[in-house]
Amino acid sequence: MTGTEAEGAIATVMLPERVDSSTSPSVEAMMLEALRQNARVIADGSEVTYMSAAGVRALAVVLHRAVEQKVRIVFCRFSGPAADCLEVSGFSKLLDVAGSVEEATRRLRPKLAVAPADRLHRRGTTG
Repeated sequence: MTGTEAEGAIATVMLPERVDSSTSPSVEAMMLEALRQNARVIADGSEVTYMSAAGVRALAVVLHRAVEQKVRIVFCRFSGPAADCLEVSGFSKLLDVAGSVEEATRRLRPKLAVAPADRLHRRGTTG
């Protein structure tokens, strides 16, 4: 299944089985559609079994546009040859890559400056 679905303020883009010269234009368009100013996006590569240099280029275009629009994007669940392609091309060092959707979601959620429990007074103390 490919497409984009929003979960709260985080959009998830499911990438197709093949990201190559014939599919990369539609993959790029689908991902660019998810990029909104200050948005947060997860690009789920769990279905990707093959990625060519054209697919890597499409991800590079999306990453560049995300930076321009101040969009946080995390790529996740790439495995096998698709993960190898990202590794060999050096893009695994440029992309924010997570092992799971949960990890990607954690990276995209805003972090509190101080944990809620740390803001509360401990029992038996005053101040």
